[in-house]
Amino acid sequence: MTAPTSRRTRRALTCVAGAALLLAAGCGGDDQTDRQAQVAERGATVMPFDLDATTHTFTQTDDGGIQTVTADDPSDVEQIGLIREHLHEERDKFARGDFDDPAAIHGHDMDGVAELRAGYSDITVTYTDLPDGAQLTYATEKADLVEAIHAWFDRQLVDHGADAQAG
Repeated sequence: MTAPTSRRTRRALTCVAGAALLLAAGCGGDDQTDRQAQVAERGATVMPFDLDATTHTFTQTDDGGIQTVTADDPSDVEQIGLIREHLHEERDKFARGDFDDPAAIHGHDMDGVAELRAGYSDITVTYTDLPDGAQLTYATEKADLVEAIHAWFDRQLVDHGADAQAG
């Protein structure tokens, strides 16, 4: 199995899962498509890398989660550099309780953000370079903050659509 085929398959499954959640909630597909377009537009003003050339992966863990951003083309040095620069800056902001960038993209009432801002001092955010991008690991011993991280990840999965996947 090649990486591009696998990634496309995961993206398709993420879209199907997101559509199922929206239908179950009574939301129309057009509304979600419009929201994803708005998120992509706002994301372009916050994230320096190209959403169409990268993939976000959100993996929930027992103590928080792992957010990974990778270049779809592992030889795309420009995208990899932009990913690393952005996630490193975000790590520093999150460690200070500054979640303004995700809120600017997804909305200031984004699931989990208020709790993350309030409890930031109880969350350890670790940055790691990856060969094709970077990742942030969020860890906490507080169950309510784990739930907030999971809710925050879930919202990003739905909002980013095909540009994101669950890990």
